[in-house]
Amino acid sequence: MAEEIKQDTKEKKIEEKKPEEKKEEMKKEEPKQEVKEEKKVIKKKEQKFDYAIVRGLDMEISTKHSVAICNFIRGKNPSRAIEMLEKVSRKEIAVPMKGEIPHKHNMPKGKMSGRYPVKASKQFIKLLKSLISNANTNGLDAEKLIITIAKANKAARPHRATRMAFGRKRFKRSHVFLESKEGKQAKGKENKGEKKK
Repeated sequence: MAEEIKQDTKEKKIEEKKPEEKKEEMKKEEPKQEVKEEKKVIKKKEQKFDYAIVRGLDMEISTKHSVAICNFIRGKNPSRAIEMLEKVSRKEIAVPMKGEIPHKHNMPKGKMSGRYPVKASKQFIKLLKSLISNANTNGLDAEKLIITIAKANKAARPHRATRMAFGRKRFKRSHVFLESKEGKQAKGKENKGEKKK
């Protein structure tokens, strides 16, 4: 009996030691986590495109006025075009237009007839500001930019209700597309325009 009791006590001691030994073994087996230092790399702004574009879809402006303004700002710097259109909205400069339009005293040199499209000029100012911001995101220099493409097209003109005697009329809607570039190509286009004048 005494031998059996001794064996039981030995077994209990072994069982008591086992969980402690297991913990020690687990500690030994666990690999040490190395703390890695992450180096922050600051990347320079890469030039995504060599041009910047902006589109105005279904704008509530006259297509005739928008075509005249496109011809007015083509070949100019966007910031310069904004200044000119602000003067147009204050009726200090008239936008040249073709057709049977009355003459204005404050017209550009060599032009006679024109008008003051105030509403359209305000919409174009918004487009030109977004064009400059798009150019900055593409990594272009805003001072060297020149508007190479400026075009306006007719958009879908939905009907609107009027008084019974006049039936129905249509809204004025137009699409506008502007593109600006910097560099030799844009400068060459600007110089050609100056020579023609």
